[in-house]
Amino acid sequence: MRLPLNTEPLSQTLEDAYQYQDSPRFTKQVIQFRPKQAAPSPSGATQWYVVDATETGELLALTNVPYRLGIDPRSYLEPSSASETPMPYCTQGYTYTFAMEKTASPQPQIQPSFYPQYAPYYSYEKPVFANVDLLFTYRRIWRPEGQTTIDTEFGNIGFIAPQPGDISMQNWTWGNDYRPGTATDNLILTPDQLQQTGQLAPAQWRGGLRVESLRRAEESSLGFYYWLVAGTTDSQLGAGIKQPSPNHRLSTGLNSPMGTRHGLSKYPYMREVRRLIGRPGLGYDSGFTISEIDVTRNDFTDDYYRYGLSDRAYRALGIGLSGLETIQRIRSNETPDPVRLRTRSRIYPDSVGIGHYPIDFHPCMQFHPPETPGNTEYPGVRQGQGTTYPFQVPLRAMIPQRLNNLIVAGKSIATSQIAAAAYRVQSFEWSSGAAAGALVDFALATGTAPYEWVDDLPRKELLLEQFQHRLNQTGNPTAFPETSIFNEDWQEWN
Repeated sequence: MRLPLNTEPLSQTLEDAYQYQDSPRFTKQVIQFRPKQAAPSPSGATQWYVVDATETGELLALTNVPYRLGIDPRSYLEPSSASETPMPYCTQGYTYTFAMEKTASPQPQIQPSFYPQYAPYYSYEKPVFANVDLLFTYRRIWRPEGQTTIDTEFGNIGFIAPQPGDISMQNWTWGNDYRPGTATDNLILTPDQLQQTGQLAPAQWRGGLRVESLRRAEESSLGFYYWLVAGTTDSQLGAGIKQPSPNHRLSTGLNSPMGTRHGLSKYPYMREVRRLIGRPGLGYDSGFTISEIDVTRNDFTDDYYRYGLSDRAYRALGIGLSGLETIQRIRSNETPDPVRLRTRSRIYPDSVGIGHYPIDFHPCMQFHPPETPGNTEYPGVRQGQGTTYPFQVPLRAMIPQRLNNLIVAGKSIATSQIAAAAYRVQSFEWSSGAAAGALVDFALATGTAPYEWVDDLPRKELLLEQFQHRLNQTGNPTAFPETSIFNEDWQEWN
């Protein structure tokens, strides 16, 4: 008898799901999309488009268009980078979430056989969070109607105490985040690793992922639940902090919030994936990318930047932050000191969406495996963490090199690792997705290719303006109010 879908965790079904043949688990149907006109027009326009909205940028790997993974090398565009050289294995941690319910009485809590392996990792992280009830309310997703409200606090944080029947979804950095960062355990395989594993051969694609990493992440997440309800250790705060809290149960079953018999989410939350490198253009000799300095509010007058960058890079940083004074700075022979703090994000003439979220890191761990006792986050990754200005999604970040009919949306648009830490939130993925659907329709209607709408920037692009007008008219704004290149007073604007 075939088990219901979502009975087994992803690590046990992923490879099967990618194979064409039927299996004891799945009955499969191969669906093929065939364009009416295979050959493109002389302009590069086609009769069909493909949008990569996959969770990890799978089509970037399969089509071999230029893309990046992990840490970018330090430069004036990425002055907070933790490395002088690329580090493709150090991507942000990913998370299998789970739901847990508050109960009126203690529940039997069974220690998983693998728990001792992962216990050295778990922690409240900071003393201010060292309370199970407080952690429960961080992402409480359900309270029964008529539930009694009891105001309480831990430290200086006030919250409504959990009551029986309340349900919380757990997503915690030093808990169910799994943060591999070496060539031995990275989840998203690099181009070299894809070649070595044979996944780029015909019919051998398996998502471009390391299944063993998924399995360990699943175990780590289930172990974190046990730590919350029964654990007595804390990797960051030491002994005597963590106390058992057995009045909870893991929410499992096909009708549970996660919809799985094992209780974990069907797919992990991915914070960082394959990131496109857009086409070369004016100011982007190596390919279009949204960089750290384009969106951050971080103050680059710190000695970390003044003495951590070469004089040439520090001068380039100053020019890159100069806004309307850029030409004056370029003509000057002086190194700007201190570097002027940008007062807004970069304004993109080809914006097709908007967003606003801090640069938020969940860094990879330094050693393999991530749960190694005493392991630490990779040094320096959080240097770029901080607030941002409201920012835009430029069309050039969605157009790959070499292919005219592939459009990229979601977390895989052309961003640096640091910028991606702000662009990774779902609402902005949806913004780029709405733009992708609209631009395909507009491209087919006009018989043009999207790259043609931006290839003469910063000169006027009529088709681009028509497309942006359509987006704005259909409720997908391309700019925040009053965000022109002449408005440099965003400190007051917000």
